[in-house]
Amino acid sequence: MQYVSTRGQVAPKGFIDTVLMGLADDGGLMIPAEIPVISPEALEEWKNLSYEELFQQIFSLYINDEIPAEDLKAMVKRSYASFRTPEVTPVNKINDSLYILELFHGPTFAFKDVALQFMGEFYSYVSKKQNEIIHILGATSGDTGAAAIQGVRGKDGIKICILHPHQKVSKIQELQMTTVNDENVLNLSVKGNFDDCQKVIKDLFADLDFKAKHHLRAINSINFVRILAQTVYYFYAYFHIDAEAQASKKVNISVPSGNFGNIFSGFLAKRMGLPIHKLIIATNENNILERFVRTGEYKPGDFKSTHSPSMDIQVASNFERYLYYLLDENVEKVSEYMKQLQTEGKIVVSPELLARVQNDFAAYGASNDECLKYIGEYNEKYDYLLDPHTACGIAAYQECSEEDEVTITFATAHPAKFDEAIALCMIEQKFPEQISALLTKPQYQQVVDHDQDEIVRELEKFYGDK
Repeated sequence: MQYVSTRGQVAPKGFIDTVLMGLADDGGLMIPAEIPVISPEALEEWKNLSYEELFQQIFSLYINDEIPAEDLKAMVKRSYASFRTPEVTPVNKINDSLYILELFHGPTFAFKDVALQFMGEFYSYVSKKQNEIIHILGATSGDTGAAAIQGVRGKDGIKICILHPHQKVSKIQELQMTTVNDENVLNLSVKGNFDDCQKVIKDLFADLDFKAKHHLRAINSINFVRILAQTVYYFYAYFHIDAEAQASKKVNISVPSGNFGNIFSGFLAKRMGLPIHKLIIATNENNILERFVRTGEYKPGDFKSTHSPSMDIQVASNFERYLYYLLDENVEKVSEYMKQLQTEGKIVVSPELLARVQNDFAAYGASNDECLKYIGEYNEKYDYLLDPHTACGIAAYQECSEEDEVTITFATAHPAKFDEAIALCMIEQKFPEQISALLTKPQYQQVVDHDQDEIVRELEKFYGDK
């Protein structure tokens, strides 16, 4: 298996080099040169695997034997040892047409743990094997930062800096990042929004001299290992709904979406042969992805703060990966479209391409009021408390599913992380002990302006300017 850039100007790479590169050196995103297709017979055999065994089966198709099987098995075991359930991502049946895949049983109570606990182990493995200095740089809309820090804190040979938008994440998200006082962790609170933070990250990774000088590695979903690790739970979810539902109904998956990484993992799973009917993109009022699916126009709009802050994103960094496949892997066309986005501020696809988009995805953007409505309704009707991002997924399920379909909605975070929204529904929840403990801890962060030069100065001090 070789990996290539969506823009075609990077020589094919192996798995480890692809992960270490993060953002491709030509500004594109790395993707597999070909996607392995799983036979129906193999899918049937996979149904009885544990989560960890399924993870190993899927990764073995992509890693070119660069990681010995026993080493991979040990990394996977360590990655999920801290999860609060042996299933890792348990499936909860709500009614005959709805299942919820719970992705919040990791150490930071969010779906990002599923990929980032492994990624921390992977970087540690590479650092030791190659005597490689690893300096991780990432941006977060809330959950990625906490999960990434938890995955690498205290590990030798690794330093991590996370940028988050100042006062635009939930209080618990902020505390999960900023109460960590390890020497290898730096939190920069940027006066701006997530898109501002993400642009700084992309600009610094595009500066190849700066990237090489400081041994920069990516933790955001621009890194393909994040995409691949998330693909595993699409298979797991499908395998753990009722066999009758699999056999007699079309199976949809509704995914709270902001940066397009999680939903692209589902697109990859479908291309691999998982028989998903509809991939439903669930967004909030920052609904650039919904507008694209409905109209064919990809155009960032005005930023809005919502009850689901992890999806308060206008520029979805993984969109380019989907564009690559939509354009039949034509790297020249991808480059043209991305240049058009940069110069004109939008992409518009043809009616023929839009028809293909609508065959790949359904989409719905939930309003703030709808989000709160479904939190209250599901708490009362099913005694199931949704976090606001999952509530957007439920709204999309309600809007986009038909009678002959069953939908798996992803619960991407524990509701305790977003008590500000839960309280608006007049619901008093009991916090898990690990989250309650955060409320009394001191915080460690530096507030900086949205100024790349100032951020670079802080990075030079943290990583070392040699």
